[in-house]
Amino acid sequence: MSNPVFHFKPYNVGRWVVWGLFALVLLVAPMVFKSSLAVTMLSQMGIAIVACLSYNMLLGQGGMLSFGHAVYTGLGSYIAIHALNRAAGGMPIPVSLIPLVGGLAGMLFAIVLGFVTTKKAGTPFAMITLGIGELVFAMSLMIPEFFGGEAGVSANRVFGQPVLGISFGPPVQVYYLIAIYTFIATAAMFAFTRTPLGRMLNAVRDNDERVEFIGYSTQRIRFFSFIIAGFFAGIAGGLYTVNFEIVTAEVVHAGRSGAYLLFTFLGGATFFFGPIIGGVLMVLALVLLSEFTKAWLLYLGLGFLFMVMYAPGGIASLIMMNLRVAAFGKLGKLWTAYLALAGTALMALAGAGAMIEMLYHLQLNAAIGPELHFAGVPLNASSLDSWFGSAFLMVVGIGMFELTRREFQRQWGGVQEEIEHEIRRRESL
Repeated sequence: MSNPVFHFKPYNVGRWVVWGLFALVLLVAPMVFKSSLAVTMLSQMGIAIVACLSYNMLLGQGGMLSFGHAVYTGLGSYIAIHALNRAAGGMPIPVSLIPLVGGLAGMLFAIVLGFVTTKKAGTPFAMITLGIGELVFAMSLMIPEFFGGEAGVSANRVFGQPVLGISFGPPVQVYYLIAIYTFIATAAMFAFTRTPLGRMLNAVRDNDERVEFIGYSTQRIRFFSFIIAGFFAGIAGGLYTVNFEIVTAEVVHAGRSGAYLLFTFLGGATFFFGPIIGGVLMVLALVLLSEFTKAWLLYLGLGFLFMVMYAPGGIASLIMMNLRVAAFGKLGKLWTAYLALAGTALMALAGAGAMIEMLYHLQLNAAIGPELHFAGVPLNASSLDSWFGSAFLMVVGIGMFELTRREFQRQWGGVQEEIEHEIRRRESL
């Protein structure tokens, strides 16, 4: 009789530290940012994180480009707000479980619609999701009994007697409910990436023909993953309902699906934490940037364009590349180049931004005069000096940025060669 063999697998301390820091940030964030606007933005960030992570289950992990993800967050919101109204009328559903109602609704719609959608992959899949998204948006205006028409459906999350002093009336109580769901949903979606289904979804993304060859059904893998993504999308929709207490047709509009795609890509679809960054950026852009300038969509589009050109892996890829350099002690050789890149980029952006703001001022605010302020600098949209100075600053900034970028590329290549040499040296020991 052979003796049993025991294998010891040490704890991943770094992973526990990261998750602990994530929980700590969620816990103390409203204690640091105490204003009502800040708490509202933090709540929206939690919702956006769940929505972008669920979208990335399709895009980043499965290679499924969807233009209709808002269907599942939006329909989850609608079912959740109807459930909230029923709960206020006496149905025994606590407010804390309303997001789960949205999640189950999102999963149900993902089962029905995903069965058709996931029969195709690639471009046909994207076109089908786009068509379904437009279909659902059109229905939201045609069936006012369910969707509420243009006015939408409203509800009140405060009803009944408070439990342990919690009524979900104060925004901070709603934030902590969203934070709990955000942490649990994020952990569950990370755990999904470690399951056999999650691994096979990555394989389908990389080479679906090989997956079919070894005996797996790629359609079934996409379908099951689509259902799980729909569930978490519905969770985000339910959290949206609890936070805003009103749901309109905007939640199923194609623009919402485009926002999920855009900010998931900006954050970094190839890394799990990329959509978390993307969710934070989405709220900052939609809430803050839109208040600072009317040209915020143009700035957002330009940022997306430059990210595709210079960092297609998103912000997460930039972080991971520099962490690798820092791990080998080489980051100190690049900090001057980073400062030069940042300075020249800011110069070019300042010039371009001044020209954009003057152009928008002439088109939208010409009646109040040609004077305006940009970043504290007075400008005159009718003056040639302002236009020439802005154009000169932009051109010089672009030229210096390109020269700096080439020098940085040379230094970066040298650092990578040193790292590869160090790796070979360690392997030879």
